Amino acid sequence: MDIHEIVTRQRAFFQTGRTLPASFRLEMLRKLRDAVDRYAPEIAAALSADLGKSGYESFMCETGLVRGEISYMIRHVGRLARERRVPTPLAQFAARSYQKPSPYGNTLIMSPWNYPVLLTLDPLADAIAAGNTAVVKPSAYAPATGALLAELVGTCFPPEYAAVVTGGRRENAELLHEKFDFVFFTGSQSVGREVLRHTAEHLTPAVLELGGKSPCIVDETARLPLAARRIVFGKYLNCGQTCVAPDYILCHSSVKDRLVEALCGEVRRQYGEDPLKNPDYGRIVNEKHFRRLLGLIAPEKTVTGGQSSPETLQIAPTILDRVDSGDPVMQEEIFGPVLPVLTFDRFEELYGRLAEQPKPLALYLFSEDRARIREAMARFRFGGGCVNDVVIHLATSEMGFGGVGESGMGAYHGRKGFETFSHSKSIVDKKTWLDLPMRYQPYQKKRYEKLLHLFLR
Repeated sequence: MDIHEIVTRQRAFFQTGRTLPASFRLEMLRKLRDAVDRYAPEIAAALSADLGKSGYESFMCETGLVRGEISYMIRHVGRLARERRVPTPLAQFAARSYQKPSPYGNTLIMSPWNYPVLLTLDPLADAIAAGNTAVVKPSAYAPATGALLAELVGTCFPPEYAAVVTGGRRENAELLHEKFDFVFFTGSQSVGREVLRHTAEHLTPAVLELGGKSPCIVDETARLPLAARRIVFGKYLNCGQTCVAPDYILCHSSVKDRLVEALCGEVRRQYGEDPLKNPDYGRIVNEKHFRRLLGLIAPEKTVTGGQSSPETLQIAPTILDRVDSGDPVMQEEIFGPVLPVLTFDRFEELYGRLAEQPKPLALYLFSEDRARIREAMARFRFGGGCVNDVVIHLATSEMGFGGVGESGMGAYHGRKGFETFSHSKSIVDKKTWLDLPMRYQPYQKKRYEKLLHLFLR
């Protein structure tokens, strides 16, 4: 079945109204959850083949989180799909006013290679819960996982309801030339711009989950050993190929040396003396990305790591010290296991310094100064983040996850994901047993003007 036929059949299926009842959505979500459970070993094997992920990390960062999102939707879809009554203005008496969540219709979900299961099935679960049909396009850079997702989804759903399209740029281009009712894209800023150009041609609403250089700020009050441990975990998870990984550290100059020492110690503690032989440490997705990352490592600034293996496409967890804003590693999102450390002298200077940069997807602050934390969370502009930890803010269905400005638009997860894939219709159900005459011409100012002002004050 070609792409145009899939889209056409999904549009026709949606028009039958079968996706609208909450009972149907619940049945489909349960099918998806059962398939994720059934395919768990194959998912782990595919992630190992594509990214070298261990089984433990595959469940912790992908399969387990997907299952949690689907379970949230199963528990809450009935409530989320209900219409919600709102007060009716006196001028519209007598009437009932309500908001009714409605699916967009035929949706397109384009997912990336770095978390190919999580970032494909999470939005798919949200789309199903909201009552849509879906065409899913995984990244060609994770071929084993893409093929498995096509099999998994194919065992759950007929293609006129949900289908996976595999392939590369040609398939991406074909999909973007089709008319969808909603597009959800996760990936790079450059491809995100291309997606937005195509959706603009059809005036199709879109959510873009992008990336950026997410700063990790460590002030002079931070608990350095704990900060180092948590930063190393979040930075080198999936070999740094995480959209919300700390991209670089901004550390108060008075504690920088102690922090760097603690970071180096944590790398050894968590990954061993030779991380490239650690069976739980993954690899870079392809040779092009591997070579690009090696070009960002300045040997004279490397305080730990820097070792690499072209045969396995691995780069050891690397820390760069004495970095400044003009270095190559600071000119682009790193998206790999390279962590530059920069310094500041006064915390207040960071407000202007970061305001000059594109708004990041995430921001992290390690501090024990509660007043500073409150001010920083209010003044810095970023998609989401953590205080005294990293990356974990995305691992919940109770809060929306998304970017702002250059790091994306829109959000998903849990209730926010349901709302993202829904249009909320505002409806007034006007009663017929009473009809106020004041709105009709010819206007009777003497009789109704004071009453009109009373109603509309």
